[in-house]
Amino acid sequence: MRAIWITKTGGPEVLEVREGADPTPGAGQVRVRVKAAGLNFAEVMARQGLYPDAPKTPFVAGYEAAGIIDAIGEGVTKLSVGMRVMAMSRFGAHADTLVTSAQLVVPMPDAMTFEEGAATPVNYLTAYHMLFRVANFRPKSKVLIHMAAGGVGIAALQLCRTVPGVVTFGTASASKHDAIRAQGCDHPIDYHSVDYGDEIRRLTDGKGVDIILDALGGKDWKKGMELLRPAGLLIAFGFANMATGDRKNYLNLISQAVQIPLFTPLGMMDGNRGVAGVNIGHLWGELDMLNEELAAVMELYVAGKIKPQVSDVVKFENAGEAHRIIQSRKNIGKVVLVP
Repeated sequence: MRAIWITKTGGPEVLEVREGADPTPGAGQVRVRVKAAGLNFAEVMARQGLYPDAPKTPFVAGYEAAGIIDAIGEGVTKLSVGMRVMAMSRFGAHADTLVTSAQLVVPMPDAMTFEEGAATPVNYLTAYHMLFRVANFRPKSKVLIHMAAGGVGIAALQLCRTVPGVVTFGTASASKHDAIRAQGCDHPIDYHSVDYGDEIRRLTDGKGVDIILDALGGKDWKKGMELLRPAGLLIAFGFANMATGDRKNYLNLISQAVQIPLFTPLGMMDGNRGVAGVNIGHLWGELDMLNEELAAVMELYVAGKIKPQVSDVVKFENAGEAHRIIQSRKNIGKVVLVP
């Protein structure tokens, strides 16, 4: 087995491809020969020592992969050797061989490539869960999506297109505006050149938006609450503002920490606004919920209503470059690693 190890916290240079023995599936597990694995901002933060759920170094990161089942454990009946599948794992997916619970493995549609399969589970589950379950959004909703050109951002834009009359606002650098317009963004906003809060107020005649998907954190959470309409909801699903540069920056951490707003039940009640949090990695105990949502995502894919956008396909040996692409926010869609 070949895998990408995070040998210690630090810059991309701490990543190392190592050889090891192939794992053997136990009861209720399957082994997947990985053809492609998804890279997320969470794994980049884990490398920097900023992700609280990460194991102690050294470890193999990765929440999702796509490949072919080549072995099954005792008690597995709905999957078989030779199936093309998407698989999720509590880390460990950045390897050419992955053993994981059969409950976290889903057959891929024939038309789906392995790269698309690796780009689907985390991004589309996160976006679907936020929009359809947490926000329960409806026709004519106005939705602000931060980091709209990233994997979750594009997934959210595509899902918003499946509901009539939804108006989307997406923050992204100007060079990405054509790309996110093509994914359904009605109002791209260049956060480098304008204040996105002022721009949204201008575009909505001062009324604001119904839903905000915020992976930025810190002061942007406070700013977002001020942009919500009555009955609006801010959904926090990341803290990208914590990660600046290749390594952990303690001054930035302190700066971001002191800018986290304090939301109180009374304040939310008075403002008729709410805050919710989403961390798909903390929902492994809710497999019925995740499987239901992933099934809905796959139905939309088969119907041609969504299609994973793969930005870059990077070899395991060049994993450091894949991390740099995400950190510098150069990607439009998903960054995928291949053995």
